[in-house]
Amino acid sequence: MSSHEDWPALPPLQTGLRGRCPRCGQGHLFEGFLKLRRECEVCGLDYSFADPADGPAFFVICFACVPSVFLGVWLEVQYAAPLWVHLLTTGPFMLLTCIPPLRPLKGWLVASQFFYKAGEGKVVRKALPQAPEGPKASVTS
Repeated sequence: MSSHEDWPALPPLQTGLRGRCPRCGQGHLFEGFLKLRRECEVCGLDYSFADPADGPAFFVICFACVPSVFLGVWLEVQYAAPLWVHLLTTGPFMLLTCIPPLRPLKGWLVASQFFYKAGEGKVVRKALPQAPEGPKASVTS
């Protein structure tokens, strides 16, 4: 296969949110709903570099679950809503705001890892400066 330099740099939002290959923009990124393919069927990019881990779930919890909880609390405080009202309103609202964003967010994170050449973090220790070599004092007793 060809090197990364042979392909134009595609923005992560353009490819990731659509679930497309971050290198060529044509191939599919996902095999199922959230399962990544092994490689792109168009350009052959190996997706083993990608490790979005719990990133998509974190963003969904922060930005989708919080409004869902506020809706449930507001319904309870404002109207003292019975359980069946919560099941018919808050439950579907939570499912509709939490599940659909997972795939685009995961695609965006994978495409961002490729675009910015992200890798595993490593600890780099700088060498301490050496003391200048000078005359050594002798200890006499």
